Amino acid sequence: MNTSTLSLDQRTREYLLDSLPEEAPVDRMLREETARRRDGNMQIAREQAVFMALLVRMLNARRTLEIGVFTGYSTLSVARALPADGCVVALDRDADVVAIARRYWREAGIEEKVDLRIGPALDTLQQLRNTMEGTFDFAFIDADKINYQAYFDHCVKLVRPGGLIAVDNVLWSGRVADPAETGEDTEALRAFNRHVREDRRVEHCIVPIADGLTLAHILPRTTEDG
Repeated sequence: MNTSTLSLDQRTREYLLDSLPEEAPVDRMLREETARRRDGNMQIAREQAVFMALLVRMLNARRTLEIGVFTGYSTLSVARALPADGCVVALDRDADVVAIARRYWREAGIEEKVDLRIGPALDTLQQLRNTMEGTFDFAFIDADKINYQAYFDHCVKLVRPGGLIAVDNVLWSGRVADPAETGEDTEALRAFNRHVREDRRVEHCIVPIADGLTLAHILPRTTEDG
């Protein structure tokens, strides 16, 4: 019996992937096309996509929020998990890369579920706060690390009590635990992790899947929340 988190070697990870539900061909093609890009490591892992889709189903989610679309693999996984009238409000600023996502969303038959907003995410989030506060069941943050805390604070208001926020890359390939690592993104993630740990509006855990995934459960509002 191992009392610490298992570090997966290649053979064990292949076994894990073989044990997951069968992958849709369109999902596999999107993963493979993205993996050929120089920045392909920005794509979430297949096991994380399956995990997030399961969370969305367990929440009986109808409306979700995604900050950082990239080539659309996570959006595709979440949108497929929603009911026919469900919606993913997806935020990104790179229309060229998102064009890849839209091509695969269309092929998968889920494009109508995606409300794509192109532009600076902080501006869009403020707009959403004006009209959709407390209406989202689930939010996924996977964008520039410098603004993680600001994105999170918006999501705490946008996601309903009982809903869930998932935040990617919080272990940062172990760099957050290395005092010698002082890069801007690493420091931003350390500050973000401290912020969530001290935030009384949520209860949270960090799941050591892929590059580390924070799950923050939104607690009932109090008058102190504003």
